[in-house]
Amino acid sequence: MLITTKDLQHLFALIAEGIAAQRDHLCELDGAIGDGDHGLAMDAGCEAAAKAVGGLDAAQTAPTPAFNAAAKAFLNAVGASSGPLYATAFMRAGASVKDRSNLSDDNFVRAFAAMAQGIQERGKAEPGEKTMVDAWKPAADAALKAWASGTALPECFDMAERAARQGCEATRDMTAAKGRASRLGKRAIGHIDPGAASAVIIITAIAKFVRQHDGYLIIPVDM
Repeated sequence: MLITTKDLQHLFALIAEGIAAQRDHLCELDGAIGDGDHGLAMDAGCEAAAKAVGGLDAAQTAPTPAFNAAAKAFLNAVGASSGPLYATAFMRAGASVKDRSNLSDDNFVRAFAAMAQGIQERGKAEPGEKTMVDAWKPAADAALKAWASGTALPECFDMAERAARQGCEATRDMTAAKGRASRLGKRAIGHIDPGAASAVIIITAIAKFVRQHDGYLIIPVDM
């Protein structure tokens, strides 16, 4: 399939819709081990990104400027740590498809992996540190592995979504090495990392977008 900037407008709208629906839940998760505003920050950032991309002339805008517009809007809207992390993710996605007028399946998988790598490098985080990387890294690895083995794109992102959910759930048993939760030591155990939870929502929206775009009927992975 080919993914155009108009399709990316739909993708960012899906992401914003998913985050808005879970905004209060994300704040509750963050309230247990952080300052309780992660849902508000992600909602503001995703809404701003969707609005910025949605306001572009899709017929005259290539995917890279669309990703860059999302990055700038997200960063301007979010002062918390997630601001620069997702701004970097979107910019890396844009850089990975530079000079493309639309995206092939391979381009889209590479852009997804670039987002995950950008978040990991910007945050200087490794899996197991109770951060959003615990969802993004296994999701990207799963998508790349499936794609390399010849799996169709919707199934690749079905696997990515499943890996993200498993990675997020695993943060429940972790202590935190980054952010405010790191001050809690073992008291952070038993709580899911809110950044990993919001990552799952975004990855789920991406998987939904791919299924809709390809016209596949796949039953979403249960929480």
